[in-house]
Amino acid sequence: MLQHVRSEGLGVSTQFALPMLVARDEGLYADEGLDVTFHENRQTQALPDTVTDPGQVNAIRTHVPFEEGDVNIYRACEWGQIRRAHDSRRGGKIIGKRSCIAVMALVSAPGSKYTHPQTLRDAPISVSFHNGNHYATLQMLTGFIERSEINVVGQHHKTGLEAVRSGQVAAIALTEPWLTVAEKQGFQKIIETHYAGSEIAGPEVDAETYAALRRAEIRAIRMINADKKRYLHYLIDSLPEGVRETITPDDFHLPRLRFVEPEPYSREEFERTYAWMRSWDLIAGDIDYASIVDNRLREDSTAA
Repeated sequence: MLQHVRSEGLGVSTQFALPMLVARDEGLYADEGLDVTFHENRQTQALPDTVTDPGQVNAIRTHVPFEEGDVNIYRACEWGQIRRAHDSRRGGKIIGKRSCIAVMALVSAPGSKYTHPQTLRDAPISVSFHNGNHYATLQMLTGFIERSEINVVGQHHKTGLEAVRSGQVAAIALTEPWLTVAEKQGFQKIIETHYAGSEIAGPEVDAETYAALRRAEIRAIRMINADKKRYLHYLIDSLPEGVRETITPDDFHLPRLRFVEPEPYSREEFERTYAWMRSWDLIAGDIDYASIVDNRLREDSTAA
């Protein structure tokens, strides 16, 4: 059993790792004999402020600590994790779904003419390529406009917010807590969805370790769902200085925050999502479920 586990879970990863952070601070990992530490995402790829071609962006770029062996496990969107498991150079595999069912919304500037999805035809939309806001934006908008009319550009969320405010782009895709920040500032929501994610772990995370992690996580999920407001300080604290001071727990719309007990990632889910990604030319066409998914680590992990 791996007694010391290093996980992503600070900064932009905080929402996805909230049950794990609660499990640490409530002593639930200690009950399982685990010491879990959390690390912030870090990237090494230098990119301009605005990128128009997702092919220029490394899908693993913000998860360098995992590839370098400094982190054992991390969580992100379902689409991106398929791509990263395929691209991983150190044997990272999807070991199951994450517990966070994350919110994603497109917002435009206060008083903007971009008020509903059809107004975004051919208009530039700020996303982070190969992350949940990129993929969720494509899936949200194809119900309203043609694929050829969707114009996404790659930006950091702070850059993107200012670009929306200045009129450089029409809208930006945001999750929590940045969505609450934007709404507090008067940005108007155009469309909103929730989406699933998964976890990638290195080969060193064995079945016994993963089962212990899951037992603690499930206990934390139940605590969060019983009193969500109690744990919002984690999301607020994840914001940069100068931004975190602008919101309070009362500003959040609590039903947006959804956490469920983790489940295995099925072949059917993979096949459907992989086919959609291929249709957008966002991934190679030679990936097999068994080559990137290892649910065996999860067989006994949900018993609590």
